[in-house]
Amino acid sequence: MLIDNYSKKSDVIDYINTLEGYRGYVQFSHRSIVKEDVFEDRNPCVKDEQGFVFEAHFFNGKESIMIRQQNAYWVVLLTPILDIDSKDIEYFALEKTTHLEKIQSNWVKMVQIWTEERDPLCEDMEVLKLQKVVFAGFSVEEKKGESK
Repeated sequence: MLIDNYSKKSDVIDYINTLEGYRGYVQFSHRSIVKEDVFEDRNPCVKDEQGFVFEAHFFNGKESIMIRQQNAYWVVLLTPILDIDSKDIEYFALEKTTHLEKIQSNWVKMVQIWTEERDPLCEDMEVLKLQKVVFAGFSVEEKKGESK
């Protein structure tokens, strides 16, 4: 669900800095992600700098927030994540570059959101269709088959 959009870089940075209790990361336009851009055990705190926030993802255990720069705006989307089956959680290895070698997490968790829809190509039966994939935090270890 769209919760906001911003046209000024300072407004999106101010918004990110209000996300108390959220964990996540920020990707700037002009450089690679560094340790200071990853908020795995602290509240987000972003400073204005030369480039702009290209995208950012945050999670607080109940909802996922995606911020993405599109055209002249930053779009902010919020997705509630409730009653997620463990089979819908995917773990992706976090590449530990020199800039990220000191963070604790080894995995990024992403949740697949599926909904039932009638499909005319399946004799009009209801089938599961992928709606979106959203950020669901970090993990020190991959936990296949476990609930969040």
